[in-house]
Amino acid sequence: MLIDYKKVKICQEDLCVLDGIDFHVDEGEFIYIIGKVGSGKSSLLKTLYCELDIEEAEEATALGRDLMTIRRKDIPALRREMGIIFQDFQLLHDRTVYKNLEFVLKATGWKKKDEIKERIDEVLEAVEMSEKCDKMPHELSGGEQQRIAIARAILNSPRIIIADEPTGNLDPETASLIVNLLKNISMSGTAVVMTTHNIPMLDQVPGIVYRCKDGNITDVTADYNKMDLTEDAESV
Repeated sequence: MLIDYKKVKICQEDLCVLDGIDFHVDEGEFIYIIGKVGSGKSSLLKTLYCELDIEEAEEATALGRDLMTIRRKDIPALRREMGIIFQDFQLLHDRTVYKNLEFVLKATGWKKKDEIKERIDEVLEAVEMSEKCDKMPHELSGGEQQRIAIARAILNSPRIIIADEPTGNLDPETASLIVNLLKNISMSGTAVVMTTHNIPMLDQVPGIVYRCKDGNITDVTADYNKMDLTEDAESV
């Protein structure tokens, strides 16, 4: 079990957004988290990589670490086993695609130039962006920048990818390509957990579906396509 949450309470400032929740992630699972704005989706993701503290829990573990007792100095090691993808890409705009990826590898302990180049070539090929390695981020479309963000996320062969609205700023066709890319990554054994308002995507690229509502989170995989789509498709 990569993520094991039992009776977890999550607060944002003074507001309790999720309480008594159970949430689990295993290897190779492809998981959507849906729900209205403010329902706790992003807060849940932030607790996974310790950007937000958990208020209370019967159990809260991520990649073998107890999130209730983890020390601040141990959080970077936890995050190195994760790939985190943001809606706004968060690429470094003062350097090329290659240099963006090289920066991450060097920051995580890679030293040999030939090994760094080989790994960058591998991930760029995986996201079909090999020809863009010398481009600056501003020279790329939104979809291309998100592909590079995914390449960055998989550089260190993470056990889990956490993606907060990775298609929120993309057109439907590009969004479909990005979600299919993430689905393919999950099929290699890396779990993927992503929040989304793109409800039609759940039919196009099936996965496990959790819904945040009224302070709780529920597995609605069996009946998500029966929900009122307008309720959860409220835009950011």
